Amino acid sequence: MSPFERIKSLSRGRRVALAGAMVVSLVATGLLTATSASAAVPSFPDNLVVFPNRDFVTVEGYQDHIGQTATVEVTRPGVGVVGSAQAVVAAGDVAFEINHPGGVCWGAGTGLNVTPDILPGDITTISFAGGNAGDTTAQDAYVTADSALAGNTVTITGHIGADVIQANTEQRIIEPALTDTVIGRRDVRALPGPMTVQDNGYSSGMAFSGTTFTATYVFDDPAVATIVANAGGARLMAWQVVDPAGNRQGLTIAEFGELGGPGMGGCPNGPLQSGPAGPTSVTAANVAGGIKLTWTPAVAVPGTPAITGYRATAIAATSVNGEQVEIGRRIAGQAATGTTITGLSATETYTIEVVSVSSVGLTFPPVTAIPATDTIAPIVTASPAGGTFAVPQNVTLSSNELGSQIYYTTDGVDPVQIDVLAATAVSYTAPITVAANTTIKFVAFDPTGNVSLIGAQTYTITNTPTPDAPTFAANPVIGEGQITLSWTAADPSITGYGVQVYAADGTTVGAVQETLAAVTTLTVTGLVEGTPYFFTVKAQNANGYGLESAKLGPLSPLGAVVANAGPDQTEVVRNTVVTLTGAGSTTGLTYAWTQLATGTVNPLPAGDPASVTLAGANTLSASYTLPFYEYPMTNAPLTFQLAVTGPSGTRTDVVVISPRSDTVVITSARWRSNREFRVGGTSTTIGSIITVRSAPNAAGVVNVLGTATVTALGTWDLRIRGGSVPPANPGTVFADSNLGGTAGPFTVANG
Repeated sequence: MSPFERIKSLSRGRRVALAGAMVVSLVATGLLTATSASAAVPSFPDNLVVFPNRDFVTVEGYQDHIGQTATVEVTRPGVGVVGSAQAVVAAGDVAFEINHPGGVCWGAGTGLNVTPDILPGDITTISFAGGNAGDTTAQDAYVTADSALAGNTVTITGHIGADVIQANTEQRIIEPALTDTVIGRRDVRALPGPMTVQDNGYSSGMAFSGTTFTATYVFDDPAVATIVANAGGARLMAWQVVDPAGNRQGLTIAEFGELGGPGMGGCPNGPLQSGPAGPTSVTAANVAGGIKLTWTPAVAVPGTPAITGYRATAIAATSVNGEQVEIGRRIAGQAATGTTITGLSATETYTIEVVSVSSVGLTFPPVTAIPATDTIAPIVTASPAGGTFAVPQNVTLSSNELGSQIYYTTDGVDPVQIDVLAATAVSYTAPITVAANTTIKFVAFDPTGNVSLIGAQTYTITNTPTPDAPTFAANPVIGEGQITLSWTAADPSITGYGVQVYAADGTTVGAVQETLAAVTTLTVTGLVEGTPYFFTVKAQNANGYGLESAKLGPLSPLGAVVANAGPDQTEVVRNTVVTLTGAGSTTGLTYAWTQLATGTVNPLPAGDPASVTLAGANTLSASYTLPFYEYPMTNAPLTFQLAVTGPSGTRTDVVVISPRSDTVVITSARWRSNREFRVGGTSTTIGSIITVRSAPNAAGVVNVLGTATVTALGTWDLRIRGGSVPPANPGTVFADSNLGGTAGPFTVANG
């Protein structure tokens, strides 16, 4: 089975329990709101499927990003990113996979070379160019015990966390040998609810008690029950969201008995399968009495044990009877930055090895360094260099030699006097804040004891800047002839603000309107209804006004009569009630809703296939039922206009309603004279009705050839035999779903 077929079967197959009447039931009980789901769960056809037991992720869809590089990260709350990888989106239902043959390894393109041990609650996120494109939270649900057999009954037990939506689960037992039995497929399945008779030799159901679930299977044939009990392929599927079309989004597939870690050769070990990361930037210098080592402390890979210290070893180059002398140090604490190894022979040369230490062992391979004799003094640089500044500065000191120790003074005294540190010299460990006129003098000692020249930089701080531009809040309040603005600013020196109004052509409208420092809101009045305006705000202090903010707008004030037809609606499911709300319009006036020809200002002609019947067309809130699709209807958006009439005139506004359509495919069509006519295909929505029709004839008339219902397998089949077979081959046929999907023309084969 290809990756596409496998994932399609897992995430979209067997939706019978989530479509039709049950979907209505779930909506009614509020389960489809999925309270434990992230707001960023991908929308169909995109999806992230997580297999925690194998630390394996499948990325479905994202076909609008073909050829782009995606970044996938696994984040553990309270810990951080524990695994990441990058891959290029390929064409097809499966964009790419991570830690699975044919896919990429964890760490690809990111440098975090560890296979994460994915746990319940971990969040897998996909992003493109820094923008989040969806995430899946690993669900706390899994099988805990192997199958139990009693006669012709098999039971599976497991754990389900309190945050998991029980209705969004399914238990499966996988065994390819079942295809040769009455089951006729490679698995059996149990859905939440009472025992239900399946259509191929067994009944099944799932019951819950606290944090435990039990899946029960009763088989007609005890021999089949034995095969299932010995399968060893038990899994628990749990998903965060079910959309109105029955698609399972944010899917976790827990597989009982599967081992974690790398899924293919060459991928990184898991977090507990290899030693800790070693320190970086290791240097070794020959000094009097030994070898001085410096390094940058190692950082533990997220999800791995803490680093507790280091081991540094000097290995003699001389070998006697196959043995080399080792002399070393054990250093406690992750933050250590070096040591000096003493007791070495002055006539021997050494190689240095440094490793980190944690509860899972030592770094392998070790980090090595060759000791060097350094006679060159280091150079110290200050950034920024001295000068005159309007605001305080953070000054950074750095040396061109790793491991150098830097000292500085701010009282004008040289930090080193005849090779002795001054009493006021301070060891540099972090940027120096300079808030007043100051001269910083500095010096560095490299690992071998060479001393740099004394450097000096003088900083003059005037403390006379004007404030930065404030930032407008995102939601100004638009009223009748006025607009209320608000903004934020953090500079404590601000004494007030000034707001300027601009016309659409960039000219100013009136003078700057000022407020005090404590007032960060202003209502601009006297504006003309429907006219576009732009606004800026600037802050002032004792030194005057700073720069203006970016312009906010265009914003247009309301008039005495306001018409608001509400926000556009998308993905509206057919045979559901659509409410057109005029909330926000002026109340107590006269209202009229009219359906327009989409893209025009003209009323929709009577008898148009897109025409609907509005209930409450002369009230503030109208409604209609979006009809099932029937040719020659289209899936084009429907447009409605609200007219509000008052003493000062009439105002109008429009809203666009876009229907959702399922996906219908014709896979075969065959006609046999006087014997059989058969058309079949697939659909994304179980239970939808497919109408098969001919192409319009010269008079525009179509011939309906029959209907078929989409089965639980996502397939449909129209089969006509005997006297009802069309007398002639229709030539081409079309398939229309009552939920809006269409397919065709498709050529009908003879024979």
